[in-house]
Amino acid sequence: MSLQESGPSLAVVGVTGAVGQEFLSVLSDRDFPYRSIKMLASRRSAGKHLTFQGRDYLVEEIAPDSFDGVDIALFSAGGSISKEFGPIAVEKGGIVVDNSSAFRMDEGVPLVIPEVNPEAVAGIRAGSGKGALIANPNCSTIICLMAATPLHRHAKVVRMVVSTYQAASGAGAAAMEELVLQTREVLEGKPPTCNIFKQQYAFNLFSHNAPVMSNGYNEEEMKLVKETRKIWNDKDVKVTATCIRVPVMRAHAESVNLQFEKPLDEEKAKEILKKAPGVVVIDDRAANRFPTPLEVSNKDDVAVGRIRRDVSQDGHTGLDIFVCGDQIRKGAALNAVQIAEMLL
Repeated sequence: MSLQESGPSLAVVGVTGAVGQEFLSVLSDRDFPYRSIKMLASRRSAGKHLTFQGRDYLVEEIAPDSFDGVDIALFSAGGSISKEFGPIAVEKGGIVVDNSSAFRMDEGVPLVIPEVNPEAVAGIRAGSGKGALIANPNCSTIICLMAATPLHRHAKVVRMVVSTYQAASGAGAAAMEELVLQTREVLEGKPPTCNIFKQQYAFNLFSHNAPVMSNGYNEEEMKLVKETRKIWNDKDVKVTATCIRVPVMRAHAESVNLQFEKPLDEEKAKEILKKAPGVVVIDDRAANRFPTPLEVSNKDDVAVGRIRRDVSQDGHTGLDIFVCGDQIRKGAALNAVQIAEMLL
């Protein structure tokens, strides 16, 4: 039982959503200590009851006074809620770990993956009365950098090309439900219900549904570019991405091509990745066994495989890897709770 008087007071914002529910699951799994916890959501979800660790909680509508006495607030209720209530929580002395894109690129707001750049939250402590905002990176950035960073530390990545195969969960619980519904409808010969996505998702894939910008990239792709540079503190690293939505429930897959400043062969890369925290290597060429989204679903670790020399580059300065990670867990809730653990 993680209820203890010496723990911080928590608030979970967006508690009824896919990531909000996963926050609770991860807090419980990791035995995160807390003396109290507030379940907060929009007016639509307020009044519902939730059971957490054997206790009944009423879901409250989020309001400015929701954050009185709150030490750590985990936010996953969309950017507009974060922008409205995040600064209020900080003003009241709380530390906000925000899962939206609202503050990620703001100067002075740490963008953190605990295994990658823990130093970014040095000096921020829960219960100090000094509020702070910390941003959780985008799910595809977290999953990519969990695998790329250990290699970057060894040989310095100068260019990274990422192609993503992103799950329904990235668009929320309603998108996951729609994928199940569409699959049934298509198999029954009925026209698919397209409320969340504007086209058939079951038995199909399409360019990520984020808005397309004037440079031809969509917002999801540019998040990978900008967030990588900020997290690595390297404005010169070249990053390009193509993000695709695939009919998978909750884990993203990413094909990552890396170009290094220094030589790095595939055997050394495997050795580095096997020792990397939060990473598991699945790379069995003889059995043709490599990471799959299904295998990493509901798991904490990011899986890496297909580790091979890029034959289009001279010498040993290029590698290709294939990465899979649970979008709701390490891509969102787990990463946020790990940040919260660093604040204790």
